[in-house]
Amino acid sequence: MSKHIDKKAKEKEDENRAHDKDSLKKEQRLEEAEELDKEKEVVTISQEEYNMLKAKEKEAKEDKERSLRFQADFDNARKRLERDKLEFIKFANEEIILEILAIVDDFDRAVAAGKSKHDFDVLYKGVEMIAKDLKEFLKQKGVQEIEAEGKLFNPHEHDAMMPEETDKHPEDHVVEEFQKGYTLRGRVIRPAKVKVAKKPVNQKPEKTNDENKEV
Repeated sequence: MSKHIDKKAKEKEDENRAHDKDSLKKEQRLEEAEELDKEKEVVTISQEEYNMLKAKEKEAKEDKERSLRFQADFDNARKRLERDKLEFIKFANEEIILEILAIVDDFDRAVAAGKSKHDFDVLYKGVEMIAKDLKEFLKQKGVQEIEAEGKLFNPHEHDAMMPEETDKHPEDHVVEEFQKGYTLRGRVIRPAKVKVAKKPVNQKPEKTNDENKEV
């Protein structure tokens, strides 16, 4: 019985010893692997190379800061330009409006003179003079009237409101102007509203010279 127990104890001891050896080997392998990793991570460089890397790091940091400042300056400039643009659009017509107000003042004076004197001729002459000044003002700004009546219909300058059958005017010519048209520096800003001549439907075609000879 005692021998059997001793045998069991010895087997157990051998097992523990074998387990300890395996554990020790595993620990050694782990330590070796860690040492290899450390050797891979550690790089030896000279002091000159280290200083160069530090200078490059500083330069990259400064470049990044300059880029951020440039972007901020660009955004601020863009916002300032947008504000200036809106401000310009808002008051772009200020000079023209001031000149028109001077003409409005002339209208007020003409109306006041007509009322005080109860003279239609005075009022008419005042309005006529103001209309002349206004047309001159528009001309100075590049506004020109579009010629219409008696001219060949031009779809780029004339807006045909209605036709008129007539033999008194050449076909497709303007016979009447309902509203004047205008251009601004050569570009049509309002076409003239006109009536256009059309050949009467029942009008007989004119005879040629050969037909007249046969008759």
